[in-house]
Amino acid sequence: MASSNRPTVRADSPLFGELLLKLAIVTPNQIEEALALQSLNGQRLGEALISLGYVTREQIQDALGEALGLHNPPPQGFTPVQPPLGELLVGLKYLTVAQLDEALALQRRTGRKLGEILVEHGYCTYKQLYEGLGLQGRVSGRQEPSSRSQPQEGHHRIMVVDDSPLACAFVQDGLVSLGYEVVCFQDPYEALEQVNKVLPAIVLSDLDMPGIDGMELCRRLKEGPTRAMPVIILTANDNETERVMGLRAGADDYVNKSASMDELAARIESVMRRTGETERMRKLFARYTSDAVVEEILKSPDSVVLTGEKREVTTLFADIRNFTGLADSLPPEQTVGVLNQVLGGLSDAVLTCGGTLDKFLGDGLMAVFGAPVFRQDDALRALQASKMMMAFMMELRERAEAEWATTRQGRPLTLELGIGINSGMVVAGNIGGAMRAEYTCIGDAVNVAARLCALAGPGEILVGERTVALLAGHESGFEELPPVRLKGKPQPVPLFRALW
Repeated sequence: MASSNRPTVRADSPLFGELLLKLAIVTPNQIEEALALQSLNGQRLGEALISLGYVTREQIQDALGEALGLHNPPPQGFTPVQPPLGELLVGLKYLTVAQLDEALALQRRTGRKLGEILVEHGYCTYKQLYEGLGLQGRVSGRQEPSSRSQPQEGHHRIMVVDDSPLACAFVQDGLVSLGYEVVCFQDPYEALEQVNKVLPAIVLSDLDMPGIDGMELCRRLKEGPTRAMPVIILTANDNETERVMGLRAGADDYVNKSASMDELAARIESVMRRTGETERMRKLFARYTSDAVVEEILKSPDSVVLTGEKREVTTLFADIRNFTGLADSLPPEQTVGVLNQVLGGLSDAVLTCGGTLDKFLGDGLMAVFGAPVFRQDDALRALQASKMMMAFMMELRERAEAEWATTRQGRPLTLELGIGINSGMVVAGNIGGAMRAEYTCIGDAVNVAARLCALAGPGEILVGERTVALLAGHESGFEELPPVRLKGKPQPVPLFRALW
């Protein structure tokens, strides 16, 4: 980990409190109140401020970025440096320096991803890992909100970047005559700064420019929040080596400047059609799974089979216990509000751990880990999601009891959760008819997971034998229970209870 001459500022240190005061996020009285609470319950200063309602978690994370010295504006022409994930996790107190050093040493030996190593060794959870990644993204590349609306429907807005005023004017006149809206920049640095305000449908960039060339411009666009934005590189040299380099930098096409305006327009439309198909797939899976999984799908769309395939997955069913009885005693609007709150928290756990939200089942849900994207640690992700769900339900009950103790109205919310997890071969794909189809998994392994969920008592996570085998060697505890008979199974099925 890189050394620094900056003083160590953590979310529980007096210096951190001073920083919050300096940023005008809190008042001195609020700091004093939080310090008093901290001395009673041992919370971090930031957590105490959050629990008192004086700040949000995002404000604390942004302030921590300031404390780490990561918010200084970069010199013109340089992209912001992305802070190391390990340092952020240490700064958030999710990780110790010794644990980070050990994980980094293992990463150097094996070449594996740092996050996978940290979770596998039990140093942090996927939730903490993704929280660190989110802070890393905000610190390394904050984007200003758009101040410019999208062009009129049916008219693509094109950004042209070329250091030659004559070339800019030539391309602009030609494309405007064909019905496009064109915004030109002669400075590539300015183009990078303004791209989130202009919001072009596509970027056309000259290859040879001073400062940064077209390939570097493309690379920076593809590595940031604008990675989905298509880029066409324009060049006066039809050199195969340069074309290959441009495509490797992420360019969607490579067009010679001597091409006619009609050919350029045809290339633009071709790229836009491909981009539209990518967006269609993005929207299809965005309903089911997290952004990280969607990006993996888009990197290799050929690996995703929508028509049906056999694959091993880990399936999770979660069901709210005694919700029907509670719903009978509540007004309809309150019933829906409570259900949405609970299912929202449960689905957040699925998406945080990289699972696919298959469907909501009344007062429960089904989630899949391993389809459409397979990972070696899918079983671990499912187990961590289930523990996050249980922790969320416990937090929800504690909040309800605290509110009831204050108001003494009605009765406190006493919802419980039962979860079943099982791994095995399934058929995954878009299943349904011509009018409506959905991506889901079917098979015996799914049925067993559903029946384990039905057997689970309040606050219980029941796990199948194959899932436990996949988790061998991980920091996961299970209690073996007597085998049970399940519908459709000729022999009793081994049963385990996850300890959490």
